[in-house]
Amino acid sequence: MSAEPASGTPVAPPRRLSFHVFRHDPANPDAAPHFERFELDEAPGMTLFIALNEIREQLDPSLAFDFVCRAGICGSCGMVVNGRPGLACRTLTKDLPADITLAPLPTFKLIADLSVDTGTFMRGMSERLETWVHEIGAEADLTRIEAAMDPDLADRIYELDRCIECGCCVAACGTARMRPDFVGAVGLNKIARFALDPRDGRSDADFYELVGNDDGVFGCMTLLGCHDVCPKQLPLQTQIAFLRRKMVKAGVS
Repeated sequence: MSAEPASGTPVAPPRRLSFHVFRHDPANPDAAPHFERFELDEAPGMTLFIALNEIREQLDPSLAFDFVCRAGICGSCGMVVNGRPGLACRTLTKDLPADITLAPLPTFKLIADLSVDTGTFMRGMSERLETWVHEIGAEADLTRIEAAMDPDLADRIYELDRCIECGCCVAACGTARMRPDFVGAVGLNKIARFALDPRDGRSDADFYELVGNDDGVFGCMTLLGCHDVCPKQLPLQTQIAFLRRKMVKAGVS
């Protein structure tokens, strides 16, 4: 029988969730990739992060997945949820069917189960694209007073700085599957950010050297996967179009 609150109104029993979780330990030569099933009762406000912690605490302490902030800021808990990249901490189970399939983000090195190494990719991309402000002139003048920035421009730069490097856009990218050296939407977003920044002394020709090729902005097939799955809802395709126009001009000139 269903429990009844003080008001006498029947309360429906919690939904029974079935999780099909990818399991594999690459460090174990005898391990074979497979999916393992776990069942939990759904609780109000339950996220995938909460569910995975319950599975690890109550059913299998060996389950591997990543998390840090639990607030959609660190980007650590990216995974494929029913075929779509997303953040476990931002995904409510009430928005999903009772059968939930969880897999690690593709294109990144698998550590174990749902845990992947996005850090090596992100660091390599940042070093390759030199994603820091390049001062105008040979050396930075630490005594120089920075000129006031137009508020609208500052807002545009801040919008692009909200990227949390979760890797969802790379995992959803068709080009990234075919080109290991493709910088992905995360890299192109960073270049767009510095191309907007008046404090950066690089020219369009300098940015062309970095991303004016098939491993950069011209490798994008405009499938919109990155734009669709970005958990921060960044205008990724708008920035790619912005860069393409700049790179075409820089390549012609």
